[in-house]
Amino acid sequence: MTIVIQEEATGCGIASVANIVGKTYSQMKAIANDLGIFASDTSLWSDTGYVRRMLLACGVKASDNETPFFSWDALPDLALLAIKHHQKDGKDFGHWVVFKRFNGQPVVLDSASYLPSNSRTDFAEMQPKWFIEVVKEV
Repeated sequence: MTIVIQEEATGCGIASVANIVGKTYSQMKAIANDLGIFASDTSLWSDTGYVRRMLLACGVKASDNETPFFSWDALPDLALLAIKHHQKDGKDFGHWVVFKRFNGQPVVLDSASYLPSNSRTDFAEMQPKWFIEVVKEV
């Protein structure tokens, strides 16, 4: 499994969508830019509309709601997760990752370039705040 790594410090949303839809970072960045979405926009870290628009542009539907995280077992088979949650000036911020089940086995695809492995199973370390269910229908 090849995992798309974010090429910009603020490109986790772009990379996460690329990991879901099977595009490279540069392909997904071009689609995002055409939609008026740029990695340099720090609101990507707090506004969920951007990732939904990128998914929809690739023919993939996501839930309209953010669902609070309760347990790894309760997650759907494919979801965007917000980890590294923090608040700044009253706004929520986080890091986008993809939760996926491969043959029933859970894994997190984390696009951060500093990780020793971008396929993560260290679930206790991630502590998601909420998730967006993804229904992959192209």
